[in-house]
Amino acid sequence: MSENNERAYPVPSIRRLPLYLSFLRQLRDEKVEVVSSTRIAEELRLTGIQVRKDLAMTGIVGRPKIGHSINELIGHIECFLGWNEPRLTFLVGVGHLGTALLGYKGFEQENLNIVASFDNSPEKIGTTILGRPTYDLKDFAKKAQEMNVKCAILAVPAMYAQETANMMIEAGIQGIWNFAPVQLFVPEDVVVENVFLSSSLAALSQRMAFQARKNEI
Repeated sequence: MSENNERAYPVPSIRRLPLYLSFLRQLRDEKVEVVSSTRIAEELRLTGIQVRKDLAMTGIVGRPKIGHSINELIGHIECFLGWNEPRLTFLVGVGHLGTALLGYKGFEQENLNIVASFDNSPEKIGTTILGRPTYDLKDFAKKAQEMNVKCAILAVPAMYAQETANMMIEAGIQGIWNFAPVQLFVPEDVVVENVFLSSSLAALSQRMAFQARKNEI
């Protein structure tokens, strides 16, 4: 394992890296070969210091007065994030949200491969949804062992989230991407990333209300 992956880095910096990737891929599609951290900062409305510190996490070194090779920079970011190799993943909960996640094509670009989904609905078990087989939730542990899957997406209703997370952990899952609107309690060696849509909506609503009050003044 590289030194980069053995350290803990600031979460805000890590969250900005996919934003850089999106911009860099756009430049690559436009046949641009080199970019400076200053241009990245200007285009994404960040500070130059922020960008330089973020990129330094990946271990890349820019060339003075020239900048970074875009292909090299993309490679460093993808490697740092672990997106340079396919990550096999299970999805649990094939409701509206789970189905939408199965259909999201952007995961392919980040090498996230949802290989199967799980549900407890008799109408869904045994079917193929958006190209993935849907298994009975009772078979989760067996399938995880057979396919050596260590990452799972949790998209079940809140009332079942902790119970399902416990089942995942017992099956050997080491990382959970949690879309259920609850805080999960897991062992220290299990990584959880929460996606609370209501929290994001709350921030949007409050900022819109604040902007409306400013416009009234």
